[in-house]
Amino acid sequence: MLKGLGGLGGLGDMAKMMKAAQDMQTKMAELQEELSRVVVIGESGAGLVRARATAKGELTGLEIDPSIFVASEKEVVEDLILAAIKDAQTKASERSQRELAKMAEDLGLPPGMKLPF
Repeated sequence: MLKGLGGLGGLGDMAKMMKAAQDMQTKMAELQEELSRVVVIGESGAGLVRARATAKGELTGLEIDPSIFVASEKEVVEDLILAAIKDAQTKASERSQRELAKMAEDLGLPPGMKLPF
């Protein structure tokens, strides 16, 4: 018998690690699917411009209050639109990170460990 292999116990541990990796992969896929359904709203100009995005960061809609459509205010409108989109993207990223951290905690991973690896 070969020494240093630790018997079959090492193979059992490897099987557990493989199962845990498969479980994590399944949970990551489920989380990605969930994040594509979660909607966040970013806004600017006290709600005059609102951008909708998924928690994955995909922009899905834009609402603009018609009162801001004044030709002389074109740059202001553009800035408000960009600010709303950036706000939605920030909220999407924050939501995604919260969900990933929650999943890592549920899997028993150390706090602060980034997913996916």
